[in-house]
Amino acid sequence: MRPLDEKETTSVFEKLFKFTGNNLKSIVENPSHEGPESNPGRYCFRLHKNKVYYVSDSLVKRATNVARPQLVSLGTCIGKFTHGGSFHLTVQSLSILAPNAKHKVWLKPTSEMSFLYGNHVLKGGLGRITENIAPGDGVVVFSMSDVPLGFGISAKSTQDCRKLDPNGIVVLHQADIGEYLRMEDEL
Repeated sequence: MRPLDEKETTSVFEKLFKFTGNNLKSIVENPSHEGPESNPGRYCFRLHKNKVYYVSDSLVKRATNVARPQLVSLGTCIGKFTHGGSFHLTVQSLSILAPNAKHKVWLKPTSEMSFLYGNHVLKGGLGRITENIAPGDGVVVFSMSDVPLGFGISAKSTQDCRKLDPNGIVVLHQADIGEYLRMEDEL
């Protein structure tokens, strides 16, 4: 387990910024109240076996007592680096992305299951959408009762969605909470 180098930090922050915008600052500066210390610590990003973890400083200090081969996981796994060096967010990062999301989409109850099975969000299943979404922006997908279901990339802008036919794709699927069941061995 080690801190991210400059290139890795840049790619992680670029991906997080795509979904959170200026709210990235609140993720980085979030105080941690874990551990025996009376002063709140900070959260940091650590790399372990090509996976990036969002973990408190006090937990990192305590984890130094565990040998690297025996360390399985630490904190919240927010993503992983591929063999090609690109960074991909995983579904575990949803707990960090959802409260800090810049762009949001709410699904009708009838289309929630379709999204949770790994399908894209169609215009017919769209309940609400935030303003000023551009194609290619990161979007967090919620149910109508504000439960975060997953995230993806917007395929159309907010204005284009209004005149789109009901079978048109609005959000391209990237991850959803159904992956906990579909890919439980890999997570």
